[in-house]
Amino acid sequence: MTICYFGIYNPEYSRNRILIKGLKQNGVKVIECNSRLQGVRKYFDLIKKHWRLRGKYDVMIVGFPGYQAMILARFLTRRPIIFDAFTSIYDSLVLDRKITSPYSLKAKYYYFLDWLSCRLADKILSDTAQNIQYFSKNFKVKYSKFIRVFVGVDEEIMKPIKEKDKIEHKQERDYFLVHFHGSYIPLQGVEYILAAAKILEKKNIKFNIIGSKIKEKFSGQSYPNVNFINNVSYKELRDLIVKTDVSLGIFGDTEKTKRVIPNKVFEAVACGCPVITADTPAIKELFIDGKNIILCPAANSQALAQKILKLKNDKFLRENIAKEGYNLFKDKLTSKMVTKIIYEQIFKNCGD
Repeated sequence: MTICYFGIYNPEYSRNRILIKGLKQNGVKVIECNSRLQGVRKYFDLIKKHWRLRGKYDVMIVGFPGYQAMILARFLTRRPIIFDAFTSIYDSLVLDRKITSPYSLKAKYYYFLDWLSCRLADKILSDTAQNIQYFSKNFKVKYSKFIRVFVGVDEEIMKPIKEKDKIEHKQERDYFLVHFHGSYIPLQGVEYILAAAKILEKKNIKFNIIGSKIKEKFSGQSYPNVNFINNVSYKELRDLIVKTDVSLGIFGDTEKTKRVIPNKVFEAVACGCPVITADTPAIKELFIDGKNIILCPAANSQALAQKILKLKNDKFLRENIAKEGYNLFKDKLTSKMVTKIIYEQIFKNCGD
């Protein structure tokens, strides 16, 4: 079985890297047809590259983001096409980030891209059942056309350190360390994390907040127990996560917050770090509160501060949450495991 992984995707973005790696681990041959050129040139580049590959694959996957590339793909091949919708561009830019009015021409264009790319695909990937329901309802696509593929993690990078090294790192400091990495967009709820940090100023708790845009906006303000850090490489990110006591997910109050499980949650559990994140329908598709994660109400700084204190003061709970989260990762969230469903539902039906 051979697939053509097609589009203008960033091959280093975790979603694409994990899908490609996991499919290979499941015995699938993957040939990439990718362009990183700017403007309209990238589409001519894709046409030229695909011409050399025509007839050499069984199925095409259009990598994320692939809304426009999906349209081109349908013109280029009659092979089955799997579109990794992942998340809706209309939902992200119009409803969540609110970069344009829902009544604007730009918003209508984003809606059209979501609708058309889903219509042209034979199968569609998304990361949670909540997102699939959103796509199905808002873009009038049959639910049966979708396959849920969790985000997962590149386990060769995101992995725990040895217990003795973890102990050594914690002996190097005399405070409880909370980790967050992300960007300053509504679903992240950075303002609630910083408000929780304010509440915990005198509790010997410090925060590492990684994200260049967050640092730019907040580093000049009075947060004495917060260390603002610019964006780091994926490997450096892992090194920061494994040295922390607890990692934070998302806490925004947008509708999109309810439908996603963010990369940062998967990355933290893969590193053997306990996680606190917002109590949402999406997170409950996979995690169990009090067993392998700690959940708290979204957009509630006081509740978040209380959950952080709870983990700080209960070492047994903290260690058990970390252990069970890592066990869940090993069972269901490695690159091979999250992509196995694609192989089982699609590729075996296409023949070897």
